[in-house]
Amino acid sequence: MNNIFDQATVANINSRLEKLQPDSKALWGKMNVAQMLSHIQVPMEVALGDKKLKRTLIGLLFGRIAREKLFTEKPFPENLPTDPSFIRKGEHNFGEEKQKVTLLINRFVSGGESGLSQLPHPFFGKLTATEWGTSLWKHLDHHLRQFSV
Repeated sequence: MNNIFDQATVANINSRLEKLQPDSKALWGKMNVAQMLSHIQVPMEVALGDKKLKRTLIGLLFGRIAREKLFTEKPFPENLPTDPSFIRKGEHNFGEEKQKVTLLINRFVSGGESGLSQLPHPFFGKLTATEWGTSLWKHLDHHLRQFSV
């Protein structure tokens, strides 16, 4: 399974990010492309320990069950529900958000697995470095597919 710590996977993600344009349209969902670029930063910030989110009650109750579905070869389905702390509304600058995403991805590559937070994921709970890397790739892939790249 793809993983954000794999060089070929990162090259693929970066290539797809470069294809995004300020006027790229979503195939599903409510976010515009700049909001999506802001949105995909949040889980990366959580994984790096930059953003600390508390475990949710729903996550405590259902996170383990959902976690089993997370680590399959199947891509995320369209229109998954989003935790309110991950929603990005309002205006966002496409160029700035794209640059922030690129910088975060570069931090993963340079920091490797040892650069990850030891805190649990707010929904899925304790994740291994491989699970963090796979979940982040699946999230990036999901939203890049959302915008046809």
